[in-house]
Amino acid sequence: MKNNTFHSAFKLQGKSFSSEEEMIDFSKEISVEVAEFLTNWFDATAFVEVKTSGSTGNPKIIQLQKFHMINSAKATGDYFNLQENTTALLCMSPNYIAGKMMLVRALTLGWHLDILEPTSNLLKNSDKNYDFSAMVPMQLHNSLPDIHKIKKLIVGGGTVSNELLSKIQKVKTEIFATYGMTETITHIAVKKLNVFADAVEKSNFKILPNIQISVDDRGCLVIDAPTISEEKVITNDLIEVISSTEFKWLGRIDNVINSGGIKLIPEQIEEKLAAIIENRFFVSGKKDEILGEKLILIIEGIKNEGLLNKIQQLKSLSIYEIPKEICFLEKFTETETNKIDRAKTLRFL
Repeated sequence: MKNNTFHSAFKLQGKSFSSEEEMIDFSKEISVEVAEFLTNWFDATAFVEVKTSGSTGNPKIIQLQKFHMINSAKATGDYFNLQENTTALLCMSPNYIAGKMMLVRALTLGWHLDILEPTSNLLKNSDKNYDFSAMVPMQLHNSLPDIHKIKKLIVGGGTVSNELLSKIQKVKTEIFATYGMTETITHIAVKKLNVFADAVEKSNFKILPNIQISVDDRGCLVIDAPTISEEKVITNDLIEVISSTEFKWLGRIDNVINSGGIKLIPEQIEEKLAAIIENRFFVSGKKDEILGEKLILIIEGIKNEGLLNKIQQLKSLSIYEIPKEICFLEKFTETETNKIDRAKTLRFL
């Protein structure tokens, strides 16, 4: 017996289907990964196996209940008012949760879904417009000349840089940063990045329906979302709770640097340094006999002799947030999802 069916309005690459089998056969012409996911989605098992990114611990394979994934899809549809016949674009790998959930949303809500290979500027040769899509920051950056072809865009899998944030203020596309992880079946909160109604609208993450948030004794986010997870999800993300429906993300507790008794949150320091550093970079702690850990800055690219002086003049940094050492590496190591792998990159110092 099949666990799931699909919405009668659903289309893939402009084609409607009368059966799951017909859809799976058609998807084989698109990609093996899409066909494999659809085969899994329509089989008799109650779950989908996915690999986590490490937000709640070491990366591992977990099982997500299909009915939880359907609930997540409905929550996204409700929040963004994306009803049946929504035109949507999948330009992320279906091997990962973000790509899988674009398929689930389309199947569940009756969207008209197109799939494009995630090339450098995937919208350049497309003459179609879309109501909704999801990208990683690099895809957004590379697609800026044609991003107007998408009405609403969610961005996840990495931080949107200050430079990119500045550029998207000039586009009409409504762009949202997402907060979530594999365990929460992608996003449980979103933050608007542009097209603001007023200044008050900026800054914090707002949670989706049927989700409650709290913090544990470490100051880390705890997510209670019974419609998408049977257990509370305890994260390693430090947050500031603004209200029952809103929070500010501060950084990851496993990145915190204890330097001479002062706790430094790398992500907050990086946000300030981004104003003067164009290349990819991150800060970390290095063992130090006096401080315990000293703050160091690692930059991808060639050495910049005058950078330390610029950093010292940056008024937004406290005295403790000025790096004690700057290291340059030709190339950073990346994770499978193209994020900077901090731990592996540090091994090359």
